[in-house]
Amino acid sequence: MRRIAAALAVALLAALTLGPPAQGAEPGFSTSYQRIQGAGGIQIGAVVLTPTGQGSGPFPLVVMPSSWGVPNLEYVGQGSKLAKSGFQVISYSSRGFWDTGGGIDVAGPPTVADVSKVIDWAALNTPADTSKVAAVGISYGAGTSLLASAEDPRIKVVGALSGWADLIKSIDPNETVSLQAVAGLLAIGNITGRPGPELQSLQAKFLTGRYDEAIAEAKVLAPVRSAQTVVGKINANKPAVFLANAFEDSIFPPTQYTDFFTALTGPKRLQLAHGDHSTPEVPGAIGLPNETWDELVAWMRHYLTGTDNGADTEPPVQLKSQRKTWRGYDNWAAVGQPRTTYLSKANLQTRPATGWQRGIAAGVPTVADSGIALVSGALQGLLSIPTGVATPLIDRSFAGVWSGEVYPSPTIVNGSPELHFTATPSVKDTSLFAYLYDVNALGVGSLISHKPLTLRGATPGKAVSIDLRMEATSWEVPAGHHLVLVVDTVDPRYLGRSSVGSSVTFSSPAGDPASLTVPVAA
Repeated sequence: MRRIAAALAVALLAALTLGPPAQGAEPGFSTSYQRIQGAGGIQIGAVVLTPTGQGSGPFPLVVMPSSWGVPNLEYVGQGSKLAKSGFQVISYSSRGFWDTGGGIDVAGPPTVADVSKVIDWAALNTPADTSKVAAVGISYGAGTSLLASAEDPRIKVVGALSGWADLIKSIDPNETVSLQAVAGLLAIGNITGRPGPELQSLQAKFLTGRYDEAIAEAKVLAPVRSAQTVVGKINANKPAVFLANAFEDSIFPPTQYTDFFTALTGPKRLQLAHGDHSTPEVPGAIGLPNETWDELVAWMRHYLTGTDNGADTEPPVQLKSQRKTWRGYDNWAAVGQPRTTYLSKANLQTRPATGWQRGIAAGVPTVADSGIALVSGALQGLLSIPTGVATPLIDRSFAGVWSGEVYPSPTIVNGSPELHFTATPSVKDTSLFAYLYDVNALGVGSLISHKPLTLRGATPGKAVSIDLRMEATSWEVPAGHHLVLVVDTVDPRYLGRSSVGSSVTFSSPAGDPASLTVPVAA
């Protein structure tokens, strides 16, 4: 695998290399494949792109760790553009993958330390200005870059695209394992890399069905691998942090990013658009026109070189609706004003309805679900094909369904809807899945947001008060449509704990009414 990756890198670089420029030549870049010593003495396979025809430097440095399972060629298209415009670029395969040594440690301390080793190497072997460093990556590279900015003050800019800030909230949201995402990551890791001891232990438990043990172990490993844990150190170093993600990201959902963004105190930008994991920015990585990378490059140019391009004056929060409209806000709290409705037995209404109960049988799927990981969100983002449902076909024996009033005018759902209700399970472990749909006059719904939650170790027959924050969105609901809330107990994307033969009773006790709060843009 390492030899194949190195050969591919050399072949592509040979095609890209422009050679030494003639005197007075247009700005260009040279390329080379390098082996860089990483933390602990491993060898990192790196593509190095150096500006030519632009003086002798020094040039601001962009370090680009690769995504999970992707080699160092991932960013060559974008890296070529950056090098041609005056950035020293190093794109490298992350530890344990392809032509880089070591084992996959799931963004552990050695993987994070590799970023600093690459910066050290650049200082000695390239015309890089290592007082002006950006760490930029997609997915795994994004998480690595964020963590590295807490450890290395030379990093002045971070570009974290489709990454994570809280690993457990991403892969085990509300005690519900994201099964399709985890299975896919494990498969890719074994095909393209060499799992280290941590990953070997986790996947051995996962593959033998010892899910609780695997999650317990992951919870021990996750804090040091989550930027949220070290946000204080990041704030102390004050890098300018650019975050981008997709609303339907099935690996690293956006709400954990919005929490992290709010906790940052330095220069920051949050950009969210519809799509699945990495779909908004992958075309830009290979060099195609891309608005996410355009904004990120302007961000880097301002905060690394001082270019007065207005990057620091734009609203820090940028949301793109499913109708392709961008809207800017001063902070996350400003994206939407909360509107609360209350759950009755079958409807959403403006006044509290208490004293009612509604039971459903658990463990049986309905036609409502969150779609297929890496597919459904991509269809929404790239082709505007939503995850849909015919709401009249949702079996009310197995799901709670609440319909809202028809909107007389267009309404923008902006932010994270929040659900409060009381549930009484008949067994100790039950999973619940909440879905919010934009529904037309024919009852056909488009999924706006969803969220899982698993009740573990509950006392059978004892009521549990539940607060569930759903995933962030920016969704334009047309006039004549209405919202529908669905809560059921099975979703094929997740490792649920609901069992056939059990039941769940929803209720709205006096003094604690069940409600749905939807943030609406002004």
